[in-house]
Amino acid sequence: MSDYDPRTSTGIPTEPVGSLPRPARLQAAYASYDAGEISKEQLEGEQEEAVKDSIQRSEATGAPIISDGEQRWSSFATYPIADTLAGTGLAPSLGPGGQYFAIFADGHGRQLPKLERGPFAYNHYAADSLKKSLPYANRPMKQAVIAPSMLALLYPLEDPVEGYSRDDFEAALIDECERDIRKAFEAGAVRVSVDFTEGRLATRADPRNPWTGAGLLPHFIELNNRVMARFTPEERVNIGVHTCPGGDRDSVHSADVPYNNLLPEMFKINAGYFLIQLKSERDKDPVFESIGKYLRDDADGVTPMAYLGVINPGNPRVETAGEVRDQLVRAANFIDRQRIGATDDCGFSPFSIDEKPNHGSPDFARDVAFEKIKARVEGARAAAEQLGVS
Repeated sequence: MSDYDPRTSTGIPTEPVGSLPRPARLQAAYASYDAGEISKEQLEGEQEEAVKDSIQRSEATGAPIISDGEQRWSSFATYPIADTLAGTGLAPSLGPGGQYFAIFADGHGRQLPKLERGPFAYNHYAADSLKKSLPYANRPMKQAVIAPSMLALLYPLEDPVEGYSRDDFEAALIDECERDIRKAFEAGAVRVSVDFTEGRLATRADPRNPWTGAGLLPHFIELNNRVMARFTPEERVNIGVHTCPGGDRDSVHSADVPYNNLLPEMFKINAGYFLIQLKSERDKDPVFESIGKYLRDDADGVTPMAYLGVINPGNPRVETAGEVRDQLVRAANFIDRQRIGATDDCGFSPFSIDEKPNHGSPDFARDVAFEKIKARVEGARAAAEQLGVS
């Protein structure tokens, strides 16, 4: 496991959530692969070039910790169970036509597959990609993994799977999520964060999306804590949980849901740190106040950090380092400055096919992303100087 200290290179630590926009050429390759027009080896060649570019440009921002931008993944949610968004390479226990993970503000949705039979197991682990990326990196790398609560939605909401109970499925899911995290650390990740974007959506009760009205948030917290319980406090210092109102095609799924419906419950997860969307939040002070109030001093042996979102991936306007600094300094009025970090609101493109309509093109969005990361890094450094955080 990692003994990484996020404060070694900056007084206010900073790290990405995970994904970066895929180049238009890579997105076209995904579509061509699904259409049977190119081989898997050709797709992997385009992924490899995009990873190399992602790492090189991330390091050029001065970021103390980077990711490979998830260029080899179909999506942040389905990388363990499918090769592409179209379902190529779907895990054998799954079939098409599952629940919608989310319906976004612009009207589009993202649908999950569904469990058809047991046993459940991952096809891939995050470490499979990370191992290929690490040789290109000269900076520490983090790895994002999917939360058990997201993949719990693979099990039909009402109809049981014949011969395979929900309890049996969830037991296997917890085992796989633990394995996913451990393998990432064993491969060389210094930090691992768990994507929990479904958390805020679970409080919405959207009639178009039945699971959101099923009161699942307490169970989601329980599932995540069952995974956290597999790790020691020393290990959990470097295991985070990320929340946001979604991010896909520059649209969100739950920004209209009050954050206070989620934060008091989410902070019951025994993680070492939380990555919290905030830049795109209209009224930030109540969120700062809620973080300061509900972030526990002791989460089963660890004192969690709050990494605040200071970059909005859905908006092509590049934040200035001064804006980042000012947001972090303002937050310190409500949150212990020694427990503040900086991050992005969300991954820049959690799905492999993402036209980035607000930006005009994926390639332009990719250029913008690296400018934004540089502003985050410089702003965190400036805030640390102003706040006297060493």
